[in-house]
Amino acid sequence: MPLSAALARIAPSQTTAMTDRATQLREAGRDIISLSVGEPDFATPAHVVEAAKAALDRGETKYTPVGGTSRLKQAAALHFARDLGIAVTPSQVTVSAGGKQAIFHAMLATVGADDEVVVPSPWWVSYPEVVRFAGGEVVPLHTEAQNGFRFTPAELEARIGPRTLWLLLNSPGNPTGACLPAETLLGIGAVLRRHPRVMVLSDDIYAPINYTGTRHATLANLCPDLADRILTISGVSKSHAMTGFRIGLAAGPEWLIRAMERLQSHSSGNPCSISQAAAVAALEGPQDFLSDWCARFRARRDLVVAAINAIPGLSAPTPDGAFYCMVDAAPLMARFGDDAALALHLLEHGVAIVPASAFGGRDGFRISFAADEAKLTEACRRIAQAVAADGG
Repeated sequence: MPLSAALARIAPSQTTAMTDRATQLREAGRDIISLSVGEPDFATPAHVVEAAKAALDRGETKYTPVGGTSRLKQAAALHFARDLGIAVTPSQVTVSAGGKQAIFHAMLATVGADDEVVVPSPWWVSYPEVVRFAGGEVVPLHTEAQNGFRFTPAELEARIGPRTLWLLLNSPGNPTGACLPAETLLGIGAVLRRHPRVMVLSDDIYAPINYTGTRHATLANLCPDLADRILTISGVSKSHAMTGFRIGLAAGPEWLIRAMERLQSHSSGNPCSISQAAAVAALEGPQDFLSDWCARFRARRDLVVAAINAIPGLSAPTPDGAFYCMVDAAPLMARFGDDAALALHLLEHGVAIVPASAFGGRDGFRISFAADEAKLTEACRRIAQAVAADGG
């Protein structure tokens, strides 16, 4: 049967494809360590689980308002103010089935065939696909490891043209773990003031997982005069180990929030009622566990970066945040041809990763270190063994 032109413009997610392949191999009896998915391995906090159970016991199993309950919108406004320094009212917040849905709706509600969207690369796999599905054109803004996977305001301005509608930011970033410092964001703000048509989607989902020792910086906080052009994405999936609950949060100008909710009213309706009750507990309840989680992620980061840099032919910069590192494997490409072939080779040796080409990069791969130290140590041992073996 024929498929739509919009669907033909996008490719399947390579991160989920690699994770699914690893699952299939494990089900077939293979010993596979999956470092391909961005999912904390910590248990969801007990008070969050109890809140979900209590909501079930209260019979909260019916439809809610499309854009989320007023209770959760209030909790989200608290979160944006407390954790991101952004003052918003509940009417400026919408709740979706994960941050990905919020991004999808923002692009579909605004992007047309003549619009361009600037996306720094390496990028999260879904950013360019969402833009293309909406009919827009992706304008890559390339970054390099030697510059910490950061771009300068001047480099951004050089990519802005008369058709530019959005800039997508992600800090800490997936797949690089790079954080944009406050001075860079202030420079970006200065560029945006010269281009009043350009809006910004600031994906801050990894904000709590920051190893820089400085407070997380976000554009809407540093440049409040641009708030009517900034959509900030957050959620509970990464910070509270609630990936399966599927709750995303977006804060921005009311005209855009209402447009996203209008689209959501036809695409999915309201987010899960039980998940919303759990998210209220996550946002309003104790947050002290986050410092422990962040310290454990940092130790895992240091373990992986040291192990990778000890393997001939591989190197990795130290990420600023999130739980990913990008590995450069350029010296191995003469043997393997491309990073997709290298990824398959590593999978045959029992480790699932995602090739850099899935993120708009090249000649490398992304490791998620959201796994326990024993698995990470064994995975790095297997990677070393694999690259020392014949590439075929």
